[in-house]
Amino acid sequence: MVDILHRVGITSPVAEVYAALTTAEGLAGWWTTDTRGDGDDVGGVLRFRFGAGGFDMKVLELVPGERVLWEVVDGPEEWIGTRVDWSLEQVDDYTVILFKHQGWKEPVEFMHHCSTKWAVFLLSLKSLIETGKGAPDPHDVKIDNWN
Repeated sequence: MVDILHRVGITSPVAEVYAALTTAEGLAGWWTTDTRGDGDDVGGVLRFRFGAGGFDMKVLELVPGERVLWEVVDGPEEWIGTRVDWSLEQVDDYTVILFKHQGWKEPVEFMHHCSTKWAVFLLSLKSLIETGKGAPDPHDVKIDNWN
């Protein structure tokens, strides 16, 4: 198994970042404008749709201000059963996110694409929180034919 790992600091209280990860409105502000579902209840399902397809995430764990954990329950074959883990920590004026998209069976080419896109969207999250404007799909940076 292999994982995608990223770290980003956002100038903001941790509660603001947590809200952007657990509400459909927050998620639509930085990831994809076509976001639906229940992200603030364990067992809830979030539905994310992009021009190239989409996926559903089941909320496995919520620890306010500390952690959000999802499992991919529908979407691209490579994603099914993987987990998206957001660890949050307040460090001075920053919320530090340790991000993991874990449990990939092998480092296929699509994983390379997804790693770059996660970085793009983490910067969109940072922009949303710090400036009030993110760059969610379809307004994100496109990197190849998968978008």
